[in-house]
Amino acid sequence: MNEYTTGEGAAQALGERLVRYVQPVLEQLDMLLDKRLVRTVLGLLQVMLLLRHNRYGLLLSELGGYLLGPTHAPAGTKRISNLLRSPKWSHRVVDDFLWRQANQHVETLQAQGHRALVVWDESVIEKPESLASEGLCAVRSTKSPRYTRIKRGFYNPPLERPVFVPGFYWLAVMVMGVAGTPTLAAMRWWTRRGAHAQERTPLCEALLAQCAHAWGKQVLHLFDRGYASGPWLQRFVTADIAFIVRWRNSYKLQDEKGQRKPGDMCRGRRSVAHRNLWDARRGCERRTGLLYFPVRHPQLPDVPFWLVVARPKDRLAWHFLTNQPITSQEEAWAVIYAYRRRWQIETAFRYLKSELAIESPRLWSWHNRLKLFSLVALLYAFLLSLLAPAHEPLKHYLLHDWCHRTGERLRRVTLPLYRLRSAIVRLWLAYPTALIPLWQNSG
Repeated sequence: MNEYTTGEGAAQALGERLVRYVQPVLEQLDMLLDKRLVRTVLGLLQVMLLLRHNRYGLLLSELGGYLLGPTHAPAGTKRISNLLRSPKWSHRVVDDFLWRQANQHVETLQAQGHRALVVWDESVIEKPESLASEGLCAVRSTKSPRYTRIKRGFYNPPLERPVFVPGFYWLAVMVMGVAGTPTLAAMRWWTRRGAHAQERTPLCEALLAQCAHAWGKQVLHLFDRGYASGPWLQRFVTADIAFIVRWRNSYKLQDEKGQRKPGDMCRGRRSVAHRNLWDARRGCERRTGLLYFPVRHPQLPDVPFWLVVARPKDRLAWHFLTNQPITSQEEAWAVIYAYRRRWQIETAFRYLKSELAIESPRLWSWHNRLKLFSLVALLYAFLLSLLAPAHEPLKHYLLHDWCHRTGERLRRVTLPLYRLRSAIVRLWLAYPTALIPLWQNSG
């Protein structure tokens, strides 16, 4: 029987779960900040959940109205601004907390006899309307190709050159098992212009060294095609990590016949096995062939690698390069199954942009913006934690009573974050008194 029988009790329980989850961060901030600013952190997290708008979700003026009510919106905005402007804390407080959570997840998976997967990926935060904010640099727009793609009945000529807009670069790392809820391990933002300019390679190398020092070869790192190159393979080998990287077909490898493209290596070789695999992006099963064999890289001739090839029906083949020995079909299928989990980090980028409005802030200072971004990452980590099996009764109550949907497709969703947030918003708006004690004024 469901333990949540009333909406008011569920609203209070949800608020208490948020407090318990972020308590380590609040305790750390309590040693650095005034208690009123610490309360503002908790209140800000709650109102960021309530304000569900992808264009205005992180505007301080909007959040201030939710924090203290419409009549005291200017005071609420000033309170949030004072929090972000305070030089006594930085985004590293949240970064350290997320890293500890990831460590705990790795230890839990190891205790259960599973190998943790560490997924890497990059994106950009686009600010096409902005010009004067500190730290803006040119980023390649991922939205413009969707806008200019030719659609039936609507003709738009495809662009010959990529579109670059003002924005920031973004790196994320997540820890997960072959099944279950992922955990956010790290998020980094950087720019290539101005006083805070950074380069991508040193930042990634520092995070890679941190992962290698903490976990060694106990975890398996998953990389997309942006890391498919000789220099990155050299860094992976130097860091002594276990990895899988999706290899580009245009980048040559070496086999017994010399240096060739992966597609040329596979030509004439029949698949050794077939299985029906679920295509998460297109929502269907696809018959997929399997092929694997050892290869070398021209820049690392003494290091053995294995190329695992997935051949989905009616789709281009996917090539995966790994330093893990592949001696059986099951080990080769494990590589494909592991890489399929990488789609979770793509959904994380989409959720943070569309639901948590991470592209909406209008802040001048670079450091203030990083603080707000870190709080958004903390909020996303909290939402992921609600999907854990330990919180199944609360999740079931929220989805069933406050965001009920019909249809088999929605019932099959394993991480219903969009519905979960919608349910939380409805619940807290219906029972706002359950939140008042959590951020009441110290006066």
